[in-house]
Amino acid sequence: MKQIKFHEKIEKFSFVSLAFPPVVFTWLPSSHLGSRRNLNLAEMEAKEEKEKERNSGKRKRRGFSPSHSDGNTVIFPLLLAAALSRSNTHTTLVKKCLTKFLSHGQPIPTPFLSLCPLLLNSKSPQIAILTARILGAASLMSFQMNQQVVSDSPTLKALISLMPPSHKNMIVSMAACDALLDLCSTCVARHRLLHFSALETLMFAFLQVRRSSILISLGTGDDVNIASLRIVFQRGELPVLLLSAAIILINTCNIEQLRKIPSKLSECFSVFLKEVWKEAHKQMLKGNILGPGQGMSLYFSSVTINNLAESIFRLSINVDQFPALMPSEMVKRRIFCFSEDDFKRFILSQWEVLPCVVRRFSTASLEAEEIFASLMQTLCSKEFFPSALSSILQGLTSCLPIDSDELDILSFLTEVRNKLGCPLINEQDIRVLRTDNQLKQEVRFFEENVDSCFVKAPQILCADDILKFEEAYNKGYTIALRGMEFRFENFALIADGLASVFGQPSAGANLYLTPPNSQGLARHYDDHCVFVCQIFGSKQWKIFSQPNVQLPRLYDPCNIQNGEGIDNSRADCYHFLLNEGDVLYIPRGFPHEACTHYSSPDGSAGLSLHLTLGIEVEPPFEWEGFMQVALFYWNHTQHQHHLSLKSLSGILNAMSVKLLHIVIGLISDSDPTFRKACLVAAASLESDANNWLDLCQKTIFSNLIEKINRESRFLEALKSVEVAIQRNEDPFQRIRWLRSLNQEGESVEGCEWVVAPSGVQDIFRLYVEYKEMAETVFMEVKSKFCSQVSYDHVTTVYRILHEKYKKARKQYMNGMHSLHYV
Repeated sequence: MKQIKFHEKIEKFSFVSLAFPPVVFTWLPSSHLGSRRNLNLAEMEAKEEKEKERNSGKRKRRGFSPSHSDGNTVIFPLLLAAALSRSNTHTTLVKKCLTKFLSHGQPIPTPFLSLCPLLLNSKSPQIAILTARILGAASLMSFQMNQQVVSDSPTLKALISLMPPSHKNMIVSMAACDALLDLCSTCVARHRLLHFSALETLMFAFLQVRRSSILISLGTGDDVNIASLRIVFQRGELPVLLLSAAIILINTCNIEQLRKIPSKLSECFSVFLKEVWKEAHKQMLKGNILGPGQGMSLYFSSVTINNLAESIFRLSINVDQFPALMPSEMVKRRIFCFSEDDFKRFILSQWEVLPCVVRRFSTASLEAEEIFASLMQTLCSKEFFPSALSSILQGLTSCLPIDSDELDILSFLTEVRNKLGCPLINEQDIRVLRTDNQLKQEVRFFEENVDSCFVKAPQILCADDILKFEEAYNKGYTIALRGMEFRFENFALIADGLASVFGQPSAGANLYLTPPNSQGLARHYDDHCVFVCQIFGSKQWKIFSQPNVQLPRLYDPCNIQNGEGIDNSRADCYHFLLNEGDVLYIPRGFPHEACTHYSSPDGSAGLSLHLTLGIEVEPPFEWEGFMQVALFYWNHTQHQHHLSLKSLSGILNAMSVKLLHIVIGLISDSDPTFRKACLVAAASLESDANNWLDLCQKTIFSNLIEKINRESRFLEALKSVEVAIQRNEDPFQRIRWLRSLNQEGESVEGCEWVVAPSGVQDIFRLYVEYKEMAETVFMEVKSKFCSQVSYDHVTTVYRILHEKYKKARKQYMNGMHSLHYV
């Protein structure tokens, strides 16, 4: 009765499916899919043979030939009559008919499906098992047959109802789970299974029967990619089957389906998945991998490292599960010791303009310790450095890069599916380097290929490689670990709080451990602003003046290599010695370098551990981005954007708006203000719309509108589009991110043409043909925009865009946190 109530409860959920490859488990050493089924039924079939011998003298029924041709005319009536009868004789007949069906491997007669619910719920385990096997075999026979089976709702419900092992014995549950795995070979079938709450049933059943410590090792698959290593189980075939089927369906769910999984069920299931993941990750680092011919009595599943990692990631991405944010006022006060007046002076005189340092004093230091104490608990105390670093690193996994404009986390998972779950990757997740004082060049500890333990993937660091980090440290190498906000919750809180202060969707956090008398990175500048928080020891910093008046943009090529082009004799070179608790601000574009000494001012060893918090200003959140949003929103609210592109007036008007987008980009290339970070989405503005920061942002907006009105050049913009067309480039590639700008979760009319200009070449030719008229329309559009656009209205839309970016990054952060177990 408990099981029935459970199914009644879970049938209230509704799901939609995404494609995911099937997972098949094989009983070694045989590779035949049906071998484990024959093993499970061997005893039952032996009994049937004995019964045949006893009945051999009896008269056989004439005309019975269970072939496909007479299946509808003979077998179906026999099955129907026998299934409705309760006599043992008819039960035996049903088993014989089902066995013949299975042995001939013919397509299932359509009427047979109508009997499947009755047969699956038979009191005879053999009948239920044979029926499940027939359904599984048929679903693998062809796509059409698979669809026919899953389209029969009563049959699908009956098959799912056999999952909980208390409802039927273990062998029946295994046969039913086997059939579900076969059904999962198509996307439509997975869709249907989710619709009938098969995922919740599988998860619940697994938690009922699972055994502890069933994972023992990893096995090689067809791919050399480490993330494709298969998970090997020691015992418990039913738990393995249930687990594999559940993983398939979890990795098929969309965001809404994942959210609808009962929280307690998801939490309990995730706990076990993480136990398996932790053990699998350890085995992966150690290189404990079973090859062909090994583990003859084990279950070599087709569940791979990346399958498992993706399931854990998906069950953790719900934004509601993200820890409470650190208030922006706390960040200002406890990290920077800023009062409101201090913060105002910093924004107006130093933000993206000049470097500065915040020194720790008595009362401020106490508050700072509250914030950084949690970090130290995460890492360990300085007495254990650097030896404890190896144990920390072994619990980390690779944080695969996500595109800056990626707002669909499931799309990201699809792209990185074959790599998800990898150990740390050299030069991507971690760098081990030092600067040669004579050559002024960086030297990598892993200059040549890393001798990986288990696969030919030199960039992946195994346990032996990680153990070499202490050796590298003792030789003067700095260990730089990226993406701390994706690995530790405490770092995420600080980074996210800092991002909210400056109105950005996210902030990065990198950790640098430098030995005494050493320099890690060579002289360089960053394409983002950084706050250097000195945690342990001390470090000497040298910061040079900005060589270019324009702020560098994210991912722009760096023109300074090894200090070239920097005048070391200039008086505007800044020197800062950072001690524990100090925070140094370096604007983007300012070249800098740092080194440690033999000993700290207090006489201790001169090692340094500092955290760098980076504010990466992505294109939508520069002032250029705000102005692009303003134009997009203004155009969307105008009646003229509904003009047909088939009319000349409609084409000229639409192209004028697009040209104005181009103009904003061209002005931005020469005006430094357009490249500065827009603080409209700063947390402090949400609570007080009349404060000094809000007034400051309004002033900047007004100045930029005036500049657009004054400096828009029609011919310059037209030439820019022409050059892009000649190069076969998208003239609007720079504002592709506008495609994500919508107010109600649906596509905004007109947006597609902005970012996907199919046919723009033909429209451009027509635009050039009527150049004089086109310029007149352009000037009218520009004048209307500059006079009619409203800062307050644009702010609302801009914050919607900001929240979308923020949500995607939190989903990514939650998923990555779940894959680390330090």
